[in-house]
Amino acid sequence: MGFLLRWAVAFGLLAATFNPTQWNYVRWAVDNFDKQMPMVVLLGLLLLVGYIIFLRATLHSIGALGMGLVTAIVAALLWVLYDYGLLSLDNSSMNVWIGILALSVVLGVGLSWSFVRRSLSGQVDVSDSDD
Repeated sequence: MGFLLRWAVAFGLLAATFNPTQWNYVRWAVDNFDKQMPMVVLLGLLLLVGYIIFLRATLHSIGALGMGLVTAIVAALLWVLYDYGLLSLDNSSMNVWIGILALSVVLGVGLSWSFVRRSLSGQVDVSDSDD
């Protein structure tokens, strides 16, 4: 359940920043920068804080190589789904959602990996010794 929550938060962060609908920060910020600049800056900084938290935790737990491996696994899974005809890449909006899903899986795994490693191996990271 913990992984699903972390993944859902990562998905929400990415989808709130950009998605193919009109309901995303990037589109709203471009349309309202002149009228609501302080709010655009505030929300942008809040999103930036969210990204920093997720990226720091992901880089700390699985590192850049791990991020690359998880990305490669997700890409290979998408390739298999496409090869078996279960996934079509004709719809550009769907491709953006697939990209958001793939990136959120990478961030969700990165945020959850320390917990998975600790429960599988019984070893605690030095930075986790306060738990």
